[in-house]
Amino acid sequence: MSDKLIAIVPAAGTGQRAQRPGSDQPPRPKQYRLLRGEPMLRHAVRALLADARVARVLVAVSPGDDMAEPALAGLPRVEVRPCGGPTRAQTVMAALREAAPGPHDWALVHDAARPGLSAQALARLIDTCLAHESGGLLALPVADTVKRAVEADRDSCLLTGGGGVAQAAGFVVQATLDREALWAAQTPQMFPALQLLQALEKAHAANRPITDEASAMELAGCRPRLVPGSVRNFKVTWPEDFELMEKWL
Repeated sequence: MSDKLIAIVPAAGTGQRAQRPGSDQPPRPKQYRLLRGEPMLRHAVRALLADARVARVLVAVSPGDDMAEPALAGLPRVEVRPCGGPTRAQTVMAALREAAPGPHDWALVHDAARPGLSAQALARLIDTCLAHESGGLLALPVADTVKRAVEADRDSCLLTGGGGVAQAAGFVVQATLDREALWAAQTPQMFPALQLLQALEKAHAANRPITDEASAMELAGCRPRLVPGSVRNFKVTWPEDFELMEKWL
């Protein structure tokens, strides 16, 4: 492979949802929480290094972050860059600029909170994107029934066991979606590096909400390929996810 494949791991978030309610432990960004005795970030980065085609891994952290360097000590081809921004998209943009990619280089963006990425899934994504010369992402067909929700109002009510009604709180179902065409996006997501940077910059300038790299490319008119991922490559989000991920690792 003559063109470089540059991996980017945005790791500037705080992971508030991963904190247990009422915990007396000081908050720690979830990417530095330990799994099997090592920081989750280290597991995620090491998964990328399993493929020799990944030339560099840029880990984008918040300015002043002093935990990334020791968490990643000893791993080859890894560069920690304090260029993290207030959003994921801004962090990835800054990391892409720091990477200074060439016209034919590829970017591979991976969540710090997905330490369960397998070498097989990573190779499958890289092989597919290079073979078709088009961007893509790991994803899984949605297995659950998916509901679109709306906030409950005072007219929303629930039947009680005695045949009466109780006022609803929180959210109620607006509609049930057809899951046949739905896929749950994972990472890594792989695109030509300069095209991805331009797409992110354009979306940012237009104040369009971007939750992953594929959505920026979609706004730019691209149709990213869906490459089958794996169940173990889930995003560690909630406190109980740590126990489940430890079993996979």
